[in-house]
Amino acid sequence: MQSAFPVLVRIIILGPPSSGKGTLASVLAKEHGVPHISTGDILRGEVDRRTELGQKAASHMSKGKLVPDDLVIRKIESRLSQEDCARGFILDGYPRTVGQAVALDKIAAPDVVLHIDVTEEEIIRRATGRRVCKTCGAIFHVEFSPPKTADVCDICGSKLAIREDDTEPTVRKRLGVYREMTAPLIERYGDMLVSIDGNGTPDETLERARSALRDVGRNA
Repeated sequence: MQSAFPVLVRIIILGPPSSGKGTLASVLAKEHGVPHISTGDILRGEVDRRTELGQKAASHMSKGKLVPDDLVIRKIESRLSQEDCARGFILDGYPRTVGQAVALDKIAAPDVVLHIDVTEEEIIRRATGRRVCKTCGAIFHVEFSPPKTADVCDICGSKLAIREDDTEPTVRKRLGVYREMTAPLIERYGDMLVSIDGNGTPDETLERARSALRDVGRNA
């Protein structure tokens, strides 16, 4: 698929936890030929490697809290300075606060913000059913994409686990944090923001996102 933004594309995918940001960003990044940058993946990688940043982030993430702005901003600024971001990027999970948005505007203001609108009930259903292989990183869902054998990874045979931030109490905490800290970005981005319905299947959400981006590209 040809990009609606032939020269430069800087897209933010905004939405509550488990709204499908990562799935959508991954596909769109390939279609537009730019990197998919996931704050969650970056931070979980730091946690797994037990880096200094990872140790600081883990205590916040396990409780459903946001990692402090100063830690995340430095990491994202470093990532955006890499050569593969010269044509643009798709950001998934960043910015999550107004402070992070202000910092991003100073180095690489977005062209468009795609907001995925999903009900709270659907968010909880998606998150609590997710299972992850900590050996190879494969992700399954007990309802939408179950493994062939319950709780066993199809790829490497390791036991699947529930991420600490996918338990229902933590998900509800994260949703509360999202409403307080991240939802204000919807108003901040104003005309730059396009909302799409994310309550359907990933394919349905993808088609809505493609349509929204085509409209933005035609009006640019």
